[in-house]
Amino acid sequence: MIKFVMCITRHPDMSRAQFQEYWRHSHGPFFMRNAAAMNAKKYVQSHTLDSPLNEGLRTSRGMQPEYDGVAEVWFESEDALIQGMSSPEGRKLAAALQEDEGNFIDHTRSSAFIVEEHEL
Repeated sequence: MIKFVMCITRHPDMSRAQFQEYWRHSHGPFFMRNAAAMNAKKYVQSHTLDSPLNEGLRTSRGMQPEYDGVAEVWFESEDALIQGMSSPEGRKLAAALQEDEGNFIDHTRSSAFIVEEHEL
């Protein structure tokens, strides 16, 4: 299995609560309705907590501000991901997902990458 990971910063015109509401109740269901067509096996949203612990972690390590959330999407393989996203339906869905992301994500301050998990 491989995983698509996206570390997300919310759109600058949104509060974190608005971002989380849209992501969870609009974008998430839209993604899930189309997950099989993209060969996605699992989708998880991790929503950042408004907690003083996050500030403490950041300042104690001299890190950048936390992301507003992390999206993870599992695929059987790189080939399965490529096949799912390169079919005519997959390309159409990818464009629609990216367009919807523009409603709540600041892509210029977010990051996405493909990983392989190693559970210890």
